[in-house]
Amino acid sequence: MAGHSAQLDAKTLWGGKESPFQTSYGKLMMWFFLVSDALTFTGLLIAYGFTRHDAQDAWPIGEETFNSMPFLGHGYPLLYVALMTFILIVSSVTMVLAVEAGHRMDRKGVTKWMIATIIGGFFFLGSQAWEWSHFIHGSEFGKIELSDGSVAIVKGHFGEINNFKVIEAGEKYKVGAVIKEDLMHQFQHAAEKGHLEGGNIRLADGSVAKINKAHDHDMKLIIKKSGKLQKVGGKEITGKDAEKLYYEALYSGEKNRVIYGANMKQNEYGPQQYAQFFFFITGFHGFHVFSGVIINILILLGVLAGTYHKRGHYEMVEKTGLYWHFVDLVWVFVFTFFYLL
Repeated sequence: MAGHSAQLDAKTLWGGKESPFQTSYGKLMMWFFLVSDALTFTGLLIAYGFTRHDAQDAWPIGEETFNSMPFLGHGYPLLYVALMTFILIVSSVTMVLAVEAGHRMDRKGVTKWMIATIIGGFFFLGSQAWEWSHFIHGSEFGKIELSDGSVAIVKGHFGEINNFKVIEAGEKYKVGAVIKEDLMHQFQHAAEKGHLEGGNIRLADGSVAKINKAHDHDMKLIIKKSGKLQKVGGKEITGKDAEKLYYEALYSGEKNRVIYGANMKQNEYGPQQYAQFFFFITGFHGFHVFSGVIINILILLGVLAGTYHKRGHYEMVEKTGLYWHFVDLVWVFVFTFFYLL
């Protein structure tokens, strides 16, 4: 077989006139960057997996945490996240169409599909900002420390707060005054400070008011940290039993019994590490999407100016398309790890 092989001299092999696999230098460097970036995301997701495995049942379930829709409220598990994912995947399709139009030297087609890709990217970024805001502010119930030392997250329909009626005067409010503004914010702030007691709230001016609130519905406590009586993975606490345990702790007058939302120091939804990984990994991916949108805009300006048409090829569109497909692919893994598993 060796006698029939073509022998190539060093000049032909390494002369630099033709790249391996017919790939340009620019695309080859883009692939090197994407491989290194993929290793970074892989390391983050592996670290997330090990941390979650150690936490076991205390780790939040995606459909419990992400169940809200803009303007519609709660009760839509993962629906908005699924919509975000769908839009991002569609934007990958529009990028493919932009690259295909570039191969045909169709400048109008490239422009049209690049604009569609950019719109999809902006929608995803806006959706992620809304999701972060919702995650940070948390639910109406929060995470509560029960009387036996166990910690539970709370699900259900929170009864609307109608008003606060002042029963003890303070610096600002007199007895009999009815407060109807900023009720939820004042309620949650007082709960965190331990200023709720016996169905009453101590306001910032020192006055005490009776809380007039509608009845909660379908309340359920999910234990995330075991105590003397309640255990992680134990029997589900619902109905009147759930309400009794929850409000007994909430109206105890003790501070730090309830946590609303999540940040880098505390987390309503489960272990503290969950919020830290969520902010870091989804934020890192969001930065990639933002960078991709900016790059797409710059490339689109070049298309509109006719720069690539004059060159006789749209390889820059193809290179930014590789980056955009990578961003979409990474989100599939992030979506699976954070929301589905």
